[in-house]
Amino acid sequence: MTCRFIFDERLGIPVPEFDKEWEEYSLRERESILFQWEQIRGTIPDRIKQLEGQIIAKQNKLNVEDDFLASCALNSQIAELASAINDLHLWFRTNQEVESKIHG
Repeated sequence: MTCRFIFDERLGIPVPEFDKEWEEYSLRERESILFQWEQIRGTIPDRIKQLEGQIIAKQNKLNVEDDFLASCALNSQIAELASAINDLHLWFRTNQEVESKIHG
């Protein structure tokens, strides 16, 4: 199979890395990829909750932080975590689009 799942440190999950276009995979390969992805996809809501917890902790620190540079750093970290959550939401919805291509 020419699709691998590579762990993404930022997102905290493996993401697919394709060597060819989706339509070029055989039905059997696509089903195998989807099976693996569905297992990974199931972990995304828990990962989002973990990141949300980190955001809340950083916001709590930010609420009592008096140092401007430290506040800027916390804001930057919060923004990065929020960006990762957004990307995880996109990955979570990816499965629905791919399944409709297989069955459609």
